[in-house]
Amino acid sequence: MNKNLKLITLILLLILNFSCVEKKSTGKQIEKPELVSTSKTDTLKFTSGIRAIFQDSKGNYWLGSHNEGVSFYNGKSFEYFTTNEGLADNQIRSIQEDKHGKIFIGTAKGVTVYDKGTFTNYFPNMNQAKDDWNKTDGDLWFYAGEEDGINRYDGEQMNYLIFPKPKNENPDNSYGVTDISKDTNGKVWIATYAALFSYDGKTVNIFDDEKLNLKNGELLHIRSVFADSKGRIWIGNNGIGVLLMEGNSVINFSEKHHLIHPTSTKRGDKSESGTLEHVFAIEEDAEGNIWFGDRDTGAWKYDGKTLTNYPINEKLSNPMIWAIYKDKQNNLLFGLAKGGVYKFNGKEIERFRFN
Repeated sequence: MNKNLKLITLILLLILNFSCVEKKSTGKQIEKPELVSTSKTDTLKFTSGIRAIFQDSKGNYWLGSHNEGVSFYNGKSFEYFTTNEGLADNQIRSIQEDKHGKIFIGTAKGVTVYDKGTFTNYFPNMNQAKDDWNKTDGDLWFYAGEEDGINRYDGEQMNYLIFPKPKNENPDNSYGVTDISKDTNGKVWIATYAALFSYDGKTVNIFDDEKLNLKNGELLHIRSVFADSKGRIWIGNNGIGVLLMEGNSVINFSEKHHLIHPTSTKRGDKSESGTLEHVFAIEEDAEGNIWFGDRDTGAWKYDGKTLTNYPINEKLSNPMIWAIYKDKQNNLLFGLAKGGVYKFNGKEIERFRFN
């Protein structure tokens, strides 16, 4: 009888211990012990949009697609990785590298980390959401699903931080993160559909319709944000074009340069050629020019005085630009909705030849 009692007690202790461990879970999960690609090709085979372009510290390119996972180019061939190999999801939102050389892949459902042949996934944990951003640290920030917060990696775990919503906010507003940029002072600028947030390490500030000087009938639908080398904040919208923030001043940059069509609904309708209304990507080149990627009208370059439009030369059914990236050789690369990577050659935009 005593032996049975001891056995029951031991089983109960094991169950209790396991339960405690489960409650402490951070959403971390090692999916695959070894990185094995699905295939290799000599040319990029993606047909869905290129949403992220990144060149790592070793010179390799990582390309994130809209629904086909990640491709890795080592200078010789393209390798492909999907959920079958361990990714959290096949829709890629961002790609970054930490100081240890780990590659962080932000997906639509979580963050996948590649380190020495291993995929590790971190999934958003809403049950451990934090209101106080100052209780976390870390320089890596990530999309965290169509929720009201953002993921911040502190070196060990992913922390889910809740946005302080604007007062009198519309209950239909969405605060899913669409883009992230850091300025020269280290302040983080976070674009969401319904508002722009900034975090300086102490305070979270909110820039909503009122602070961004929207007119009656205009609607924020932010898809991109970029902090340039001059301290300006560029905000790309799907409908009302580009907003420019300089100090305490905010203007509609597209409207100032007459790039909003007179009959535009300022919503998601397709734009006429010669307009800059649906801006999904913003980047600065080596000469300090600011580039905009428009959903309907191709690429635009602003040299401080003049705006120049560079349509995609090839006859594509969808010229939408998902991403713009400046690599280590100062190539300005464009990720297109049809799955190709393009380059500005100084005169026009042409398909990029990796080798």
